[in-house]
Amino acid sequence: MEFVNPEGLRLDGRRPMEMRQLRAEIGVVSKADGSAVFEMGNTKVIAAVYGPREVQNRSQQSNDQALVRCEYSMANFSTGDRMRKPKGDRRSTEISMVIRQTMEACILTHLMPRSQIDIFVQVLQADGGTRSACINAATLALADAGIPMTDIVTSCSAGFLNGTPLLDLNYVEDSAGGPDVTVGILPKLDKVTLLQMDSKLQMETFETVMQLATEGCKAVASYIREVLLENTKQLESRRGV
Repeated sequence: MEFVNPEGLRLDGRRPMEMRQLRAEIGVVSKADGSAVFEMGNTKVIAAVYGPREVQNRSQQSNDQALVRCEYSMANFSTGDRMRKPKGDRRSTEISMVIRQTMEACILTHLMPRSQIDIFVQVLQADGGTRSACINAATLALADAGIPMTDIVTSCSAGFLNGTPLLDLNYVEDSAGGPDVTVGILPKLDKVTLLQMDSKLQMETFETVMQLATEGCKAVASYIREVLLENTKQLESRRGV
């Protein structure tokens, strides 16, 4: 199958180094302390954050830092498949852990001892890059909840199909079986907090693909900052500041 045509365009009309359109909205769940919807092309994710609040299971309480918990799920209608895996399947558990560890890298947990922060993430529409979209949605929801962080975390993926590096894979590209790299970074600190790779890559190719994914993360970071700034302006205008 040809993923880049002779004109240099992908199946969805993008260039190899081009990201899908980003869209985000903050404060979408009124009962949550913080929430956000994040879209990367046709992939749409909602995240809700509750906390910091009292630890429900006292045996998990820590006297020097907050407990971060994360639950990932996919809406039954998100893929169009009638077959759905039950909640708590291995993939959901693994992605929940990945998101939790990635977010723990930026949350200043030591400022909130003996408390817990719950992050709920649900995929509403899946079209590739769900992991990255979940992390980006969770970052916005944490910021909306006022959770102190060292930096925002942003994520993006890149792949290598038919000898061409591709940024921000959609579902057709993602399921083609080629190598793909998902990266999460703290953009201000220039630190990598997540690096996952399916399949193997030559070292030179890996460096190119990872660099491409990192550039994608930086573009997401720029967009997220714009969204947060716009949200702050709206809050200030409501208060008459």
